[in-house]
Amino acid sequence: MSIVSSYRLRLQRRRWLIRAVRKRRELTPVANRTRQIRRSDVLLFCTLRNERIRLPYFLDYYRRLGIGHFFFVDNDSTDGSAAWLADQPDCSVWTARRSYKRARFGMDWINWLLLRYAHGHWALTVDPDEFFIYPFCDTRPIQALTDWLDASSIKSFSAMLLDMYPKGRVDAQPYREGQDPLEIASWFDSGNYVIQRNARYGNLWIQGGPRQRVFFPDAPELAPALNKIPLVKWERKNTYVSSTHMLLPRGLNLVYDEWGGEKASGLLLHTKFLDTFTHKAKEELDRRQHYNASVEYRAYADLMRDDPELWCKWSEKYINWRQLEILGLMSKGNWA
Repeated sequence: MSIVSSYRLRLQRRRWLIRAVRKRRELTPVANRTRQIRRSDVLLFCTLRNERIRLPYFLDYYRRLGIGHFFFVDNDSTDGSAAWLADQPDCSVWTARRSYKRARFGMDWINWLLLRYAHGHWALTVDPDEFFIYPFCDTRPIQALTDWLDASSIKSFSAMLLDMYPKGRVDAQPYREGQDPLEIASWFDSGNYVIQRNARYGNLWIQGGPRQRVFFPDAPELAPALNKIPLVKWERKNTYVSSTHMLLPRGLNLVYDEWGGEKASGLLLHTKFLDTFTHKAKEELDRRQHYNASVEYRAYADLMRDDPELWCKWSEKYINWRQLEILGLMSKGNWA
């Protein structure tokens, strides 16, 4: 990278950090328990709107994984999400009533909380329908992973988004509060992914899976990006650029081996496709607060009227992380 390009990225990083500091005024604290945070805690950051039904299992899952403290930004929910979270002893909660879109799809708010509270901690940034898995996650807590990353001088860890879906109609089986969504959305695409390298930021750009196959068959370039870097050893100089797809400084995006080797990686099991999906898609389309004029949600709304099935004869049923490593979707690298 040229000196000029490097300098431009440095200016851009500074601009995003200044923007995050300004956007902090849009956050109203509901429950601030950050004094409880211990030096060794792995922290989780999440933006949400009207996800009350998902929250009990979400918290249970990540507590069992070893998360020490949760940070939530509630974007003007009407279903009691903020109040319910405020009652949880390991959660700090802020509300934001301003535009999600004008906060760079919530990332300005998250960048501020990361800047203010995450320095020196490993920080995991996920959505309420994303479940982080990594090598040995069935036997080792997340602190075992972060300890190994620290010992290996690795500061960021990638996890591709893997869309999970049911067999049959998406709305055929109702989701119950507290239920593991993988009991319903237990299938995934094991192939049909396209990867390219982003020359400006150095990150990988991944598309494919059932959303490209079903919702964007004639315009695959419009399909959502699946590459994410959700787990980072945070420093005040860091900032997310676009969701958790890429960061600055640029070196945090080099989560792959350029020389043909294999670095350890995980996955985010994406459980969007439950019976709540149709209502959620319509709500978000009406709000028009999402990327690229909500083209993704327009595609969802148009096709969901015909009750499409995401399952196909090439779909695989989820078993565990070892299955996903065998399929080449994640890797334990040299972590033994």
